Amino acid sequence: MIKVFRYMKKRDALYALLCLLLVAGQVWFDLTMPDFMSDITTLILTPGSAMRNIWIAGAKMLGCALGSTALAVIVGFFAAKLASNFSATVREKVFYRVTDYGENEIKKFSTASLITRTTNDITQIQMLIAIGLQVMIKAPIMAVWAVLKIVGKSLELSLVTALAVVLIMAVIGVLMALVIPKFRIVQKQIDDVNRVSRENLTGLRIVRAFNAESYQEDKFETANTALMRTQLYTSRRLAILMPFISMIMSGLSLAIYWLGAALINNIAVTGQEAILARVDLFSEVVVFSSYAMYVVMSFMMLVMIFMMLPRAQVSAARIQEVIETEPSVREGAGAAASDRGTLEFRNVSFRYPDASEDCLKNISFTARSGETVALIGATGSGKTTLVSLAARLYDTTAGEILLDGQDIRAYTFAELYEKVGYIAQKAVLFSGTVRENLTFGDAGRPETQEELNAALEIAQAKDFVDGLPNGMQSGIAQGGANLSGGQKQRLTIARTIARKPEILIFDDSFSALDYRTDAALRKRLRTDLAGTTCLIVAQRIGTVRHADRIVVIDDGSVAGIGTHETLLKQCGVYREIALSQLSPEELEVG
Repeated sequence: MIKVFRYMKKRDALYALLCLLLVAGQVWFDLTMPDFMSDITTLILTPGSAMRNIWIAGAKMLGCALGSTALAVIVGFFAAKLASNFSATVREKVFYRVTDYGENEIKKFSTASLITRTTNDITQIQMLIAIGLQVMIKAPIMAVWAVLKIVGKSLELSLVTALAVVLIMAVIGVLMALVIPKFRIVQKQIDDVNRVSRENLTGLRIVRAFNAESYQEDKFETANTALMRTQLYTSRRLAILMPFISMIMSGLSLAIYWLGAALINNIAVTGQEAILARVDLFSEVVVFSSYAMYVVMSFMMLVMIFMMLPRAQVSAARIQEVIETEPSVREGAGAAASDRGTLEFRNVSFRYPDASEDCLKNISFTARSGETVALIGATGSGKTTLVSLAARLYDTTAGEILLDGQDIRAYTFAELYEKVGYIAQKAVLFSGTVRENLTFGDAGRPETQEELNAALEIAQAKDFVDGLPNGMQSGIAQGGANLSGGQKQRLTIARTIARKPEILIFDDSFSALDYRTDAALRKRLRTDLAGTTCLIVAQRIGTVRHADRIVVIDDGSVAGIGTHETLLKQCGVYREIALSQLSPEELEVG
């Protein structure tokens, strides 16, 4: 928990110090009031006391109450400001750290869990600071100060107060031991609820198409019920605290007054001296009762923190885990390229974390400047994983990838993504306008309208963009929900082309295009981007057959490298794939 607070800025630390001083002043006002109460009690019970003196003592008591209230309001303001600032700082750190993550870290935490940690977990800490800062500072100061006020006044009354405190601490200790493990489970169950909700929302069309609403409802009900039961478990046990503390407070008041009455009756002296002694002792009992209540109230306030602290502690640990997890893919210090547009895989092998064996084994080939190299193979053969290594979504387990003659790991990310443009299988667009999506990011950002139009024309997206109501200023919904699959793919291709990278990596990025658009796009790539190296992952023979070289991947290994005609004759895997899509006549083989 303490580790998270090291991210507090100096300004927020000053707010915390100011709150400490203001709370100390508030406690002083609170603990001064019983002294005036004692004065008023003595004045009332003393014959001949002037009414004016009673009014003066009452006015002082009222002034203390108003001063305490004013300071409480100011402390609340600064505590809320501190909580908001601190949560914004931590949320920023978590967001930036997640932005640096590679695929390994995203899979380790899961998207649903990272969303929970960025939202719900940080909210738990914000609530603890906003409410707890006032209470956590006030409670111990008030408890210690009140104890110092009553020390030495009466051994019997002090023992009763100490017994009440011990009982409260014992119950709090037992309850915390029961609920803290459950709070860890609660946050994981919130992850599950988020995961099911996210799956249902993103896959809503599929859910409806397969009439699977009841199935999804059952999944949500299972996750939601598990969360509800765990929260009921913790809430029911924590619900015992407040009634128990109230009972202790009432019992303590009763015990103090009962013992006080017994002590007053046991005063041995008689006459006027006895009356004065009894008045003094009665005033002392009244004051002692007030201070004892302040002691118990201090622990009552701490109970509020104990109800919030375990969950916030779990949340802090989860947040700290995200911040402290270092990305497995780290950028290099920078490299001076000796070539341009060349990508070489040299004896590359790769194994996913926790996997028992390599999914890619000893792969070697080179894509030279201006060439088009295609990758083809059965589903699951490792094509996407291979090009993901070139985009540094992962790092190789063995071997190396050379970009323009330098190890890809030597480049900074800015240098790497200036050179490499990666178009993923899944087209990802962001809410905003078409233009904002085309000019997304800083790396190689196009500057002129002509550059954007050229990129749209090459990607075969110019016609449909011009047909939109506001052209490039037309809005795009989150994830491109208001566009078709083919339109989204063409826009993501145009976005990458507009950056003018040296190497274009198409990871099955033509899958949503019809054959005519596919052919037209590849033709424009050959003519308009003749000097750009293209690495194409595809399932269609028609997409790869005109490539300069085709690399056939089979079960993580290279089964053959060559042109379309050469592979038809020499590579059985390629021939099998080709014949599954086209007839021998179409392949021009007999």
